Amino acid sequence: MNNVLLIDFGSTYTKITAVDVEQEQVLGTARGITTVETDIMDGLNQALAALTAKTGKLEFEKVLACSSAAGGLKMIAVGLVPEMTAEAAKRAALGAGAKVLKVFTHELNEYEIEEIAGLKPDIILLAGGTDGGNQKVILHNARMLAELGLDVPVVVAGNKSVAPAVVKILSEKLSVVRPTENVMPKLDELNIEPARAVIRDIFLKRITEAKGLNRANKMVDRMVMPTPAAVLRAAELLSQGAGKEPGLGDLMVVDIGGATTDVYSIAKGDPTVGGVNLKGLAEPFGKRTVEGDLGMRYSAGALLKAAGAELIAEFAGVTEAEAAAYVLKVEADIDHLPQTEAEARIEIAMGKACVRLGADRHVGHLITYFTPMGSSFVQHGKDLTKVTAVIGTGGVIVNNPEPEEILKGILFDEADPLVLKPKEARFPIDKEYIMSAMGLLGEEYPQVAVRMMKKYIVTK
Repeated sequence: MNNVLLIDFGSTYTKITAVDVEQEQVLGTARGITTVETDIMDGLNQALAALTAKTGKLEFEKVLACSSAAGGLKMIAVGLVPEMTAEAAKRAALGAGAKVLKVFTHELNEYEIEEIAGLKPDIILLAGGTDGGNQKVILHNARMLAELGLDVPVVVAGNKSVAPAVVKILSEKLSVVRPTENVMPKLDELNIEPARAVIRDIFLKRITEAKGLNRANKMVDRMVMPTPAAVLRAAELLSQGAGKEPGLGDLMVVDIGGATTDVYSIAKGDPTVGGVNLKGLAEPFGKRTVEGDLGMRYSAGALLKAAGAELIAEFAGVTEAEAAAYVLKVEADIDHLPQTEAEARIEIAMGKACVRLGADRHVGHLITYFTPMGSSFVQHGKDLTKVTAVIGTGGVIVNNPEPEEILKGILFDEADPLVLKPKEARFPIDKEYIMSAMGLLGEEYPQVAVRMMKKYIVTK
């Protein structure tokens, strides 16, 4: 028997999944309350006890873990132009599994340095200038960050012509400064993988210790990556396959939590109709976006403001006053669960609103231009209209009797045809809550991970 234990140290719960790699089976899942403040092992031991009660005593040949505990991996991105290097830096951070606290552009000033210090990021990603392009701004920003007053790791991913000078400036005051390739070496050319790899390496070597996760080292063989990066890895494997095991092709994943809604797409996203020109910064094949104002509990009030009571009420078939009252109730009492049929419908409507708005912000859009020769269209972002599989995960989806109704919020809307969302899709549900676990497993057993996701998510 070749058993592997996969651990997700979440912000609220520590979730564990036991897998028999030879039989390609989930032996059991369990969870305990995450206890970073005291001892991370308390919550893990609670989960292990619950697992043992289900499965009996198990021996594990390997233990792999990911984490979003203690606020997850929190990052600041700094770049030159909002639509260019700053956006590229943000995408690199998101792809690495980070929560991007804020993006700063142009030359940093003293007020912004004070703001960054107050945000207390785990890592700062410093970009700016294409290779051979602007040098002044990234040099200025390096000097400003050197006076931050916090010993924060900085990843330098800007103009290669000046990168050595930037590293030298920062290294005089900071203990961890890591250069890597430019996130945007040429205009509109994205190159985020090298930065993602360095961010992940710093996370493993330094951030896990800072957040107290190193206390689990006696049991865990490898703390592999932040949890969102594990979900992205799982989505990439399921889409592209591994070895001789084929993938499903283009797909999306929606993960709705209490505080955020994460949307993932694994697709090139080129225009699917003729006569449309692709403009703007290139999109990563594996893309993740995070919406901090779209959540089911902690961010419920922000969701109400973003979606509007009218939309939630329309989805639920209740009055706007009823919708607003319930949303504010669950924000005030995050443990509240629906008690009536109307509350259950509003819960579904909130999830559907998270999906709709999260997808609207993630997918590409068409912009109409009028010329003497007539109208033409320019596409910014990904065309995901041909995606046919949207996988749902997250508490409100996994635990809801009508998860497909929630996920229908991702579908193309004829009333808003310039938003390039999937036109037809099936909705596999991650009922066993194993997406992050399969991302971890895929680091060691990629083909097994693909087959297990097909077995436990796609065909269930």
